[in-house]
Amino acid sequence: MISFKPTTDEQSFIDVAKDIAANKIRSNARKCEKARKVDEKLLNEISNLGFLSLELPESWEGLQLPLITQVQIWQALSYGDLDIIQGLPKTSDAMSLIRLLPENKVLNRIKNDLLTEEKTVTLLDTFMMDEWENDVQVIKKEKGYAIRGTSQPIRLAHYSQHIILFAKDSTGEKIILLVDQSHQWNVEEGDYRLGLLTAGIARFTFDDTFVESANVIAKGQEAEEMIVTARSRIQILQAAKESGLMKGVLDYVTEYTASRKAFGQEIAKFQGVSFRVAKVAIETRIASHLVWEAALKADKNNSEAIGLAKRALYRAHRSLRFVTDSAVQLLGGHGYVQEFPAEKWMRDAQAQVLLYGRENEYLLQRGEQLVNGVKEVVFQ
Repeated sequence: MISFKPTTDEQSFIDVAKDIAANKIRSNARKCEKARKVDEKLLNEISNLGFLSLELPESWEGLQLPLITQVQIWQALSYGDLDIIQGLPKTSDAMSLIRLLPENKVLNRIKNDLLTEEKTVTLLDTFMMDEWENDVQVIKKEKGYAIRGTSQPIRLAHYSQHIILFAKDSTGEKIILLVDQSHQWNVEEGDYRLGLLTAGIARFTFDDTFVESANVIAKGQEAEEMIVTARSRIQILQAAKESGLMKGVLDYVTEYTASRKAFGQEIAKFQGVSFRVAKVAIETRIASHLVWEAALKADKNNSEAIGLAKRALYRAHRSLRFVTDSAVQLLGGHGYVQEFPAEKWMRDAQAQVLLYGRENEYLLQRGEQLVNGVKEVVFQ
C-alpha cells in the first residue's frame, strides 16, 4: 500500500505553506499581476520561510527535500495563486539540474551569484519545443559553440542572468551548456501569453553567441541521462503546481455554488451544477494522486518514474484546463469579471499548458514506453 503521509516536520512545513497561500498569496494575486512581478514584501516572506530553496542541494544552501515533500508544498502554495508561484526567482527549472550535479565545476561558477547576489538562472530546453516556436541552433566550432536563433517563451527569462541550455549541436551530439552573463543574448519581451503575467515570460534571441568549450556542463551519454532525469523532476514539480491551483478552484466553486441562489434555492442543488462540481473534484483528485505516485517513484530512483512523470503532467494539463474552464462556467457572468478570480485562473492555466505543453507528445511517448518497454525517448 502506497502512503503519501508526510512526516511531522514535513506536515508543519506544508501547513505553513497553506497558511501563506490562503492569507498572503491569494490576496496579492491581482496586485502582482498588474505590476508584472511578485510583491517584494511577499517575496521576502516566502524566501525567509525557505520556499525558494526546496529543490536546491544542501551544498548550495538548499533544503534538498524529497520530491514527494516538495510536491505537497508546491500544491499548498499554488492553492493561493499559480502566477505568483511561477514568478518566484530561484525556482526556475534549472534548479533540478543543479540538484543532480551539485559538484559540477561549471555550475559551481555561478553558485555565488545565485546564493549571495540572488541572480536567476533559467533553463532553455530546445528538445521540448515545437519547430514553429523555436529556431535555436548550436553550431560546433573549433573551441566552442555558436548559438543563433530565437527560443520559445521561457518562464523567468525576463529576470535571467544565466542560462542552462539543453540542446543538440550541429554534429548531432547532445550537450548541456552554461551561457553565463559574460555572453551576449537579447530578451524579446511581449504579451506572449494572456496569463502568468508575473512569471517574467520572454524569448531569448542569440546572434551567433559564442560559448567556450569550458562552459560544457555535460555532453554525449551523460548529457542525455541528465536531461532525461532533470526533465522528469521538472514535469513532476509543474504537475504539482497545477494540481494545487485545481484544489483552490475546487474549494472556491464549491463554496460559491453552495451560497449563490437562483429561483429560490442554492445553485449547487441544480443537477447540472452539482454534476460539474463533482467532475471538478474528480479531476483534481486524479491529478493530485498521479503526481504523488510519480514523485515517490522518482525519490526511489525507480525507472518507472520517467513514464509516470509524463503521465502526471499530461493529466494535470488536461484536468487544469477543464477545472478552470468549469470555474468560469459555474460562476456564470461573474466568471468573466475581474472582481472574481475565475477568469484569471483560466488565463493562467492556458499559459501554463502552453509553456509546459506538447500533451500529444507526452501521450505518444508514454504509449511507446508501455508498448515497447522503452525507458525514455528524447525529443529529436
